[in-house]
Formats: sequence, C-alpha cells, structure tokens
Amino acid sequence: MIVSKMWNFLLDSPASLGIFLLVSAASVIPVDSFANAAEITSQPTTNNPGTVVEQPNLKASTDILSQNLPNNADAPTLPVTNVSELSDVRPTDWAYEALRNLAERYKCLQRYPDGAYRGSRALSRYEFAAGLNACFQQLESLIARPNTTNGISNNDIQVVQRLTQEFRTELTTLGTRLDSLEGRTTFIEQRQFSTTTKLNGTVIFGLAGVAAGENALGEKIDQVPVLGTRTRLDFDTSFTGKDLLRTRFQIANLPSLSGTTTFTPEGDLRFTAGTFGTESDTTAAVDALLYSFPVGEKTTVIIEANAGAADDFTDTVNPGFDGDGDSGALSNFGTRNPIYALTGGAGLAVRHVFNENLELSLGYLATDPANSTSGGGLFNGPYGAIGQLTIKPRENLTVGLTYLNAYNNDLTAGSNRANLRSALSDNPDGLRLDQSFLDLIPDGNLATSSNAYGVQASLKLSPKFILGGWAGYTTTRTLPSAEQSASLGGDLGIWNYAVTLGFPDLGKEGSFAGIIVGMEPKLTRVSGAISTLGLSKDPDTSLHIEGFYQYQLTDNIAVTPGIIWLTAPDHNNANQDIVIGTVRTTFSF
Repeated sequence: MIVSKMWNFLLDSPASLGIFLLVSAASVIPVDSFANAAEITSQPTTNNPGTVVEQPNLKASTDILSQNLPNNADAPTLPVTNVSELSDVRPTDWAYEALRNLAERYKCLQRYPDGAYRGSRALSRYEFAAGLNACFQQLESLIARPNTTNGISNNDIQVVQRLTQEFRTELTTLGTRLDSLEGRTTFIEQRQFSTTTKLNGTVIFGLAGVAAGENALGEKIDQVPVLGTRTRLDFDTSFTGKDLLRTRFQIANLPSLSGTTTFTPEGDLRFTAGTFGTESDTTAAVDALLYSFPVGEKTTVIIEANAGAADDFTDTVNPGFDGDGDSGALSNFGTRNPIYALTGGAGLAVRHVFNENLELSLGYLATDPANSTSGGGLFNGPYGAIGQLTIKPRENLTVGLTYLNAYNNDLTAGSNRANLRSALSDNPDGLRLDQSFLDLIPDGNLATSSNAYGVQASLKLSPKFILGGWAGYTTTRTLPSAEQSASLGGDLGIWNYAVTLGFPDLGKEGSFAGIIVGMEPKLTRVSGAISTLGLSKDPDTSLHIEGFYQYQLTDNIAVTPGIIWLTAPDHNNANQDIVIGTVRTTFSF
C-alpha cells in the first residue's frame, strides 16, 4: 500500500518525481558517474539521467499477455530488442515508437518465441501499461547497479515522464490490483492448512435394514432399520512432489450385519465394522498409515505402517464398483474379489510398471505386526502375501492374474464355513456343527494356511457400459496345534465368482449404476481327518444379487440407494432369502 500511495504522489507531481528519482539514484551511483553526466545534470531535475520511475513491483508483468490466456504458463520467453517483431502491436501509435526505443536500448520487454503477444487483438491499455512497467523496472535496475557507467539519456527520461502521464490511470490501477492481490495472498498464506499436506475427507450417512429373511441360525430377522456413520479424514503429505505420506483417521459406529443380524459374512456392507464386528462407538483411530515413493521412473515402493490393504498397491480391476465403501458397491463382496481380503495390515509392497500394457504388484502385510509375543509380529503371526500381473491387451480391457498366500486370515465374505477360522472364534453357532466338534477347540483358535488364485477382468464396451467380473479359488489347510487333536487337520476348497454390469454417467454425469450377480465364497470341498468330525461342504448355493444407483447430487454429495438379495443365505436352502435395503449418502471434501 505504501508503494501505491508514493506512486500516486509522484504521478501528481512531475517535479517531485524528478527530485525523488535523483535522490534515489544518488544513493546507489558512485560519485564519478555524475562527472560523466555533468552536462546532463545541469538540466532541470526532472531530466536527471539517474531518474527512474519507481513502479509497483509487478513481478509477472514482463509477460504482457500471460494473464487470462490458457495454456501459456509453460511457454518460454525470449528478450526483444526490436518492437517491430511484436506482431500484434500497431506501429502507428506514438506509444509503439516510444516503447520500441526503450526496448531496443535497455532490452526491457519480453515476447513469446513466435513473436506474438497471443490473441488476434491489439494490446489493451492495461496490457501496454504492464509492458511499460517492465521497462521502468529495467531502468531502475540499471541505476541500482554498483559502479555502473551507463547513463540514461535525457530524451529517455522525457519519454518515461510522458508515458507515465498518458498511462497514469492504468498504472495506478495495476498498482491497486497488486496491493489487493498481495493482501489476499497474505491472507491465504496465514490461514492455509499446510504447505506440504492436503486434507481430504469423506463422511457417510448409512441407512440400512433387513426387509425379509432368516439368518444363518434359521431365525427370522427382525425388521429394524439402523442409521450410522463413517468418517474418514486423509492427511496426504508430499515432501518431494512425487512421494505420499497418508495418515487416515476413521470413526465408524455401524456394526456389521454378520455380527448382529444375519450371522453370516454374506451380504456384509462395506462401510460398517469388519466381519462379525459388533462395536458401535465414535472413537477416532488411526486407520490407514502409509508412505509411498518412486524408485526410478517405473517403480513405486509402498511402506504400510497400519491397516494396509491390497488395493493400496494393486489394481483390483473393478472400476466403478471398488470405492472401498465411500462409492460404488455397497457390499464387501461387490467391492472386489474376496481373495484380496487375505492380506492386510503392515508391511512392504512394490508396484512396477513395465509398460502401458503390463504391471506387476507384490506385497507382504502382517495383520498383528506390533505384537511381540509368540504368534505375532511381522513374520510369526497372521500375514498375507500377494503377487499380481495386471495386463491391458487393449485400451478398454484390463485383466488381473492374482496369487495370494496367507496364514490365519479369512475371506470376510461368503458362508461361515468358507471363513472357518473367524467363525470358530466369533460365531461358532453359525457353523451348525456338533458340540463335540466345537469342544475340541474350546478357545476357537484353529490355525489355517491358505493359497488363493484369482482372475479379474473389466471390459469397457462403451463410455456408458462396463462389463466385468472375477473368479477366485482358495485352498485352506487347517493346522491343529500340538495341544489340539490331530483329527482337526484337513484341506478345504472354496470357490467364488461374480459378473458385474456398470453404467457410468447414467442419468447425470458422475453418477454410476451397478449390478452384481455372483456366488459369495462357498466351501465346495472338505478332505482329511477334519471331515470325519462332521465338517462338510456347504449344502447349497446362495446367489448374491445386488443393484445400486449412485446419484451424484453435487460435486461433493452422492446418494446411493441399493438392494442386496441373498438366496439360500449362508449357502443353505433351509434359510429363507434375505433382502437388505440401504441408502448411503456420501459427503466428500
């Protein structure tokens, strides 16, 4: 503001302008410089060769037409010594001639390499004033140089004064605009969250309820709708511009259906507590915590410190559906192939892109890495290791070939028997096994080791239609401890598959409709000693049929109603079909 007030004062008084600039020049030019200019200094003070018009510090004004013109930010600039090269400034104007002389003598104007100022119009007075300001700053810098012997001619001083008078309104306006811009910039800098961290958040309001059906125990389900929320705050920090430190805080108060209502992992919603989870509180906790950074041009390393998941570093090949509960599918099963759930926790992952058609993802995540007791830690407790090749033979086709090896982890979708370890621990009644079997595992802890194989595909047939799906097969071996009966050992085979239909931008840009039809993980084979104790394969086949429509109300609000229909719940025809209705409202910021 002080600069603008001084500027206005000098514009109003040419004599004051000369005196002011003479004093300014004297403070920086050696005494012998005035001896060389004795003839000139005998002139009135308004013609002093050390005079330079002090302008507002318009740092970006050397590029006259850079503002309001798209796609010019990265264009290089070159000095101009001849204004006739400026293709769209009329040479008939007196100001053109004056600017040409100043530019040729002091190299104070810049242009784009093609010689144009951009656009098919002449320069506006404000644009021309910005150019004058650039020349004035160049003259000022010449005077400020120590030991300089290059004086500024008397004629140029007069030209400067005349241009100042003719463009005084525009120059003053530019100064005012600059002061306003500086003020707003200072305001933003003082109130910005961080120079390195960006805050992103999502808040979900979830309304859900079972409209009909029986749970895995054969009991009729009460029709009690529930309303809950899930809030996630992501603090994304970058130190180099290419790395990412993500710290996520989460609050969720919706218990899972498997823990309170259906008593089977089938049909569990993605935005509720985990499988068989019954917790319902509003305690904030650190959820995801990871750091990723590039190694070379094609490799990214991801360090997962907490709650890592396969989708952090692997393409789950389910576009539009895999929104991790915030968007897309409503259920765990519809979000991605359940075999991806066999890995999660803390560990290390690598993602390498060979080319635009081939990518390799590798990862190792331990579920209980901070536990230093036996059966915990990075390598002595539950873990999941994954390797996947993601292939894109065509621009609209993506295929994922996946392998996982896991210890003491389950699929978190499908029947109780397909999630044997979790069910024994948290929902033994849902297994419908003889008590004699359960008595062999009083603490519900039966170790398992699994290998899983999956293929996922997504084909974008048109901008408005995506056909996708997957198939997964898991082999699980039960591993009784030395204290347990050897008869608990055996091998299990588990299948799952799905077909997905996606409709992007249906009804409105940004909206998405989806249909999922498939079979959640089903125990299809049991062999070994454990089969003699009464554990058998699932008796029937349940279909998971899900439909949802995610309506993008605004850029930051989406409303997603949906229905999930489970035939023969828990893969048992003795249970009546379950119909789950839900409305998810997502606020993103």
